[in-house]
Amino acid sequence: MAKVCWPYFDPEYENLSVRINPPRVSVDNTSCTDCTVVKIDSVNKPGILLEVVQILTDLDFIITKAYISSDGGWFMDVFHVTDQQGKKITDGKTIDYIERVLGPKGHTTDGMKNCAGKRVGVHSVGNHTAIELIGRDRPGLLSEISAVLANLHFNVAVAEVWTHNRRIACVLYVNDDTTSRAVDDPNRLSIMEEQLKHIMRGCEEDDKVARTSFSMGFTHIDRRLHQMLFADRDYEGGGVTTEVDYPPSFKPKITVERCEEKGYSVVSVRCKDRAKLMFDIVCTLTDMQYVVFHATISSNGPYASQEYFIRHMDGCTLDTEGEKERVIKCLEAAIHRRVSEGLSLELCAKDRVGLLSEVTRILRENGLSVRRAGVSTVGEQAVNVFYVRDAYGNPVDTKTIEALRKEIGHTMMLNVKKDPASAKQPEAEASGWAKTSFFFGNLLEKFLA
Repeated sequence: MAKVCWPYFDPEYENLSVRINPPRVSVDNTSCTDCTVVKIDSVNKPGILLEVVQILTDLDFIITKAYISSDGGWFMDVFHVTDQQGKKITDGKTIDYIERVLGPKGHTTDGMKNCAGKRVGVHSVGNHTAIELIGRDRPGLLSEISAVLANLHFNVAVAEVWTHNRRIACVLYVNDDTTSRAVDDPNRLSIMEEQLKHIMRGCEEDDKVARTSFSMGFTHIDRRLHQMLFADRDYEGGGVTTEVDYPPSFKPKITVERCEEKGYSVVSVRCKDRAKLMFDIVCTLTDMQYVVFHATISSNGPYASQEYFIRHMDGCTLDTEGEKERVIKCLEAAIHRRVSEGLSLELCAKDRVGLLSEVTRILRENGLSVRRAGVSTVGEQAVNVFYVRDAYGNPVDTKTIEALRKEIGHTMMLNVKKDPASAKQPEAEASGWAKTSFFFGNLLEKFLA
């Protein structure tokens, strides 16, 4: 019998175009007086825009303007960025990092593994086990989740929690509170999963009401939260009274039109500006299987204007009213998920087992409901940010804040910030960006001083 010989394919063939035409990255601090200009020229590939925006966002940069073009197999981007204080990016190490991860080395497999983006790992990542939770939100739920993990001797090292339209999504990194290593005992993990499912279900008997799982891929945490809520169809909030009525300034104006000349659908977004807005929109369009060919992003005072020329991955435009309506609803949901309504409580303390459980218990006992949270561990210090309202969705009163200060002020550093949406902004700040992202650096510096 004749032996069949298949042609040989070089496993590096897919990277051939990148090797022939490596990405070119420039970080320019001379062209503009008030911002740093980052330019990227690269061979186009699926998801490259989201990848670039994700890296800039993870560095806590504020994107004030951007011009995107990716027609004809080539990707050309220009980003105008500043740091959180509105200043140019001048730190040499940061500039080197940008050039490395966005340049030729960053597009290799090894380069991407070293990327500093927040990621959800496989079942166990390094010394942590990643857990995903999604279900119906209720006051005190985060406190119950934290208590279950503490009782089972799991320590929460990192966590992100979002709520939207009465739903809650969490991604948590935990480890064993004795060994500080990932837990791989299937019996112990099974017990944890069952107890968390019970907590997430609450009084509901339907298993579909809540889901608990271990993450199974390398996905950016913020992107994963968007994906979880999108899969949970949180954007279908029409007709249901949400717990928080967003201020008129947070109501985005989104339109979808057709560009007959070029064969694109044009998505226009105008809303109150905030950090990570571009990431949230690009992430949602990408996960809805749309490709961004061109885009312009700009900020005008406290408002942002963003325009995207898109097609579906199959090359089709949005032709039906149903498709357009779905895109509009999904983008509205993506914008609202990160809106930080409520009071911001920033806490910094020496990390210890059960700290998150203790803090969330105190918040619950004082009648506060957590709307969004970020938990991080920096060395031996735990840095937590909670956006809270009372159990009925109303702003927190002064007496409650003073009670919190008395109860936790002796063991933790507490910084209280008012809701940027409801607080009357000074004229100098009103003309700038609404800085609502988690920024732990200043708080940690004060704590260590």
